[in-house]
Amino acid sequence: MKKLIVVIASLGVLAGSYGIAFGVPEQVALIFGSAPVENANQTRGKNAVRRGPGRSTTVVLAPLEESTYTLVLRAVGSAISLRRADVMSTEAGEVVEAALEANNLVEKGDIILRLDDRTQRLSLEIAQANRDQAQATVTRYEGLHKNGSSVVTDVALSEAGVALRLAQANVGLAELALENRTIVAPISGRLGLSDVDVGDRLSSGDLIVTIDESATLLAEFEVPERSIGLLAKGKPVFVSTPTYAGRVFEGRITAFDSRLDSVTRSATVQAEIDNSEGLLLSGMTFATRMYEETAPLPVVPSTAITWDRSGAGIWVAEDGKTSRVPVTIRYREGDRVWIETAASLGAQIVVEGASKLRDGTQIATAQPREAQGS
Repeated sequence: MKKLIVVIASLGVLAGSYGIAFGVPEQVALIFGSAPVENANQTRGKNAVRRGPGRSTTVVLAPLEESTYTLVLRAVGSAISLRRADVMSTEAGEVVEAALEANNLVEKGDIILRLDDRTQRLSLEIAQANRDQAQATVTRYEGLHKNGSSVVTDVALSEAGVALRLAQANVGLAELALENRTIVAPISGRLGLSDVDVGDRLSSGDLIVTIDESATLLAEFEVPERSIGLLAKGKPVFVSTPTYAGRVFEGRITAFDSRLDSVTRSATVQAEIDNSEGLLLSGMTFATRMYEETAPLPVVPSTAITWDRSGAGIWVAEDGKTSRVPVTIRYREGDRVWIETAASLGAQIVVEGASKLRDGTQIATAQPREAQGS
């Protein structure tokens, strides 16, 4: 007997909960009268779902509008110099003069290092003496030949001319060897660190110093395959670095790779950044951003989106009834969703209360919560 009472009480609790949540079924209401149904509807509130003939669901409607969406591509890259030169020693010898102080600015052609050139100077003097001697021989032979002397034949005069040309070439070689003992800056820029000093002995091919032209830097970063469509020469790029928190440097894309990396599925992009103030250094880490506005797309509040087995959709109201229209979600930002849909712009869509609807549901409209609060 006690078990029977417990079962009956449990059924009563379940029936009461169902009536509060979903309303009293119409068949039961007809048996017990209409008053209980009305009382149940009042307890559920004005936004509850009312089922059955003549019943309506209270929802909030808004017209379907369109708006552009701003795509933001974020990437992490590093700075490299627009132009960089590794100055190498082309000759072996002892350093007798060096102007290699780190971070000094140099102009193209400035002397930054000299090697011992005594041997080359002596070689140049010998070559010049041989040239002068050959020149004197040619001058004498030409004079004799012009006066009709049979002592100087055409062959002798030709051989003297060849000897002069060889002597002049040797002078050129000696001058070049002497010039190579002086190292000059190949580009204008800022000197890097160097461990070369006076008294050191260099071999051919030794690195002397690196020069970076830092007035313009290149921000180099990777762009994933899905964002390749954002790339275009001249497109603005905004970069920032932790060194200067809150400051944004603007640049423009100058080049990007013609193929994707087979492992990362991304393309390398380079953008020029103005560094005329000299604040940025080669090798800095950059956070880069690019922006792109899409074509206008329908946009709805996130509360308007419902889901079922077929996917996402919105409810469109017409003549006091609702019908569900499938949508494809393109972008999300906060509580706004950009979609593709067959619904017409300006159509009234359910933005609150959509989860309570079924196809053909009769609706009653209410003001949005913001309007109610005001």
